Amino acid sequence: MQKNNYLLKILLILLLFILLLTGCASNKIYRSNYALCVENGENNCDTYSIQLKNKDSDGEYTLGFVEIDDQGQLRDRAQMQATLDAFYAAAAKDSLLITVYVHGWQHNASPDDTNVTNFSKSLKKLSQIENALASKNNRPPRKIAGIYVGWRGKSLAIPGLNLLTFWDRKATALNVGYMGIAELFLKLEEISNVRNSWEPPVKSRLVIIGHSFGGQAVYSATSQILASRFIDSRENKIMQDTAKGFGDLVVLLNPAFEALRYAPLYDLSNDRCSYFPEQRPRLAILTSETDYATKLAFPVGRFFSTFFETHDTIKREFCGGRLKHQLTLKEGTADRTTVGHFEPFISHTLTTAPNAEPPSISLYNNAHNIWGEQVAGAETQYGRTILTHLDRTAPRNPYLNIRVDTNLIANHGDIWGDKVQEFIRLLVLLATQD
Repeated sequence: MQKNNYLLKILLILLLFILLLTGCASNKIYRSNYALCVENGENNCDTYSIQLKNKDSDGEYTLGFVEIDDQGQLRDRAQMQATLDAFYAAAAKDSLLITVYVHGWQHNASPDDTNVTNFSKSLKKLSQIENALASKNNRPPRKIAGIYVGWRGKSLAIPGLNLLTFWDRKATALNVGYMGIAELFLKLEEISNVRNSWEPPVKSRLVIIGHSFGGQAVYSATSQILASRFIDSRENKIMQDTAKGFGDLVVLLNPAFEALRYAPLYDLSNDRCSYFPEQRPRLAILTSETDYATKLAFPVGRFFSTFFETHDTIKREFCGGRLKHQLTLKEGTADRTTVGHFEPFISHTLTTAPNAEPPSISLYNNAHNIWGEQVAGAETQYGRTILTHLDRTAPRNPYLNIRVDTNLIANHGDIWGDKVQEFIRLLVLLATQD
């Protein structure tokens, strides 16, 4: 009997091992052809890392792919170089509006991934708006160029069991942020800066977007650069200028990283007591109030991983007089809570505007003026959304940490809804208008 039980246990272990092996998501490069593919009804560009879509229409855009492995290394440097070469060639002829998207947990770069489809749709819409704005302002339109950064956010394909990969994928995303994407981001910024040194009619711009663990990866790659650029925001070192950022805007959607990691940027931006009307947003964090993956699951995991760490209570005081702002920071809470759910750091709320119409081209064109007139503690309507300043930071502070109403983002993965995407486009165009 004992022997039979032992054999049964061995068999169960083997079956579980086989199940895990067969349930592993693909660990390969998806876009292995590095030539340019012009998509039309007669060909399929699924295996190509550079794709031109909707050619010669107002929805034309280029989509490139860069893929990274579990150790944060480029799967093939030739893939990244081919994509960058295509963008360099495009920038030699036209100004570009480059948008990078780094996906999160449970996604990858496969042709059937919903993030690939939705990012493609967002680029098409951005191209249509950019062409309309160019026509309205009598200027040449910037060409829309997108890069989808793919990594193995989905490591298990078995429903239910794939939820157990949360912490393993968090560690992988850290590798992606610290290694693979920093070089890519810096080279893309170089592309836009080289073009801008020629004094074009309209400048090239760079926007970086990260979701979930992709948001963590983006923040890991850019936070130190953001701090450096903020400190270096004095023209010729003798006068204070508008705060600079990495590229033109970084957007993090339901990001899965600790609030404590955001504290240095929060301190930096609040040490400055006022901002010019010309100041543009440089970092925008949007988190759904009902994102339970980052609101509930994240703190549970962090409780165990920080159990033996020591934490203090820190008190901060910013500015003085009527602008005086105080903060009590409990390090333990901030180290176990995601940035979008840590109440002291939340600067704005985003809610639905009742009975509002979608943004017009005039609104997109005037977004910088609306932003510049921002008042402490006031509501500002942007199309079908209302951004409310909570009077915890100075108006026009370039770092926004926004709590988003569940009607706009219902859960962790619900980031592609029309209204919240409209608001993100407004932020993008606000930050990238000349």
